[in-house]
Amino acid sequence: MLQVAVSSTRVESQTPPHVNSQIGDRMRERLDFYAKNPQLINRRLAELDREWDIERVLEVNASTLITVSSFMAFVTGRRRWAGVSLTVGAFLFQHAVQGWCPPMFVLRRMGIRTVREIDHERYALKALRGDFAKKPLDKKPAGNKPLDPTLKAATAIAATK
Repeated sequence: MLQVAVSSTRVESQTPPHVNSQIGDRMRERLDFYAKNPQLINRRLAELDREWDIERVLEVNASTLITVSSFMAFVTGRRRWAGVSLTVGAFLFQHAVQGWCPPMFVLRRMGIRTVREIDHERYALKALRGDFAKKPLDKKPAGNKPLDPTLKAATAIAATK
């Protein structure tokens, strides 16, 4: 039976916990660095604006493979190239529905993050920079979701400045 994951966390829920921990640990290390070097925060925020999330990486890789294999099937007349397009399309469908596909395992281990993970770092950096100094950060965000622990940590670091 096909299992559908919650849209905003489907990739993280399909990623092994130790891989999610590694990604989170790397982010916390970066936040510690930028807490000690606040003059570099603006540069890091610009880098985050250019960072590709897992969805974009998967879409580009899948569309490239589908295009190349379709072209090769057309040029060579061999059906096995069409099989590549079919397989990649099925993987992309599986990812859209379940939040998981075979390439996801490799990409997550490479440290490719979700939009949500990138945004957590972005908002934590903004908190370190003092962007939210006049706004209370202990309130729950919209949708009754608890505040991310990384953002709480960044807020605590910013408060000690």
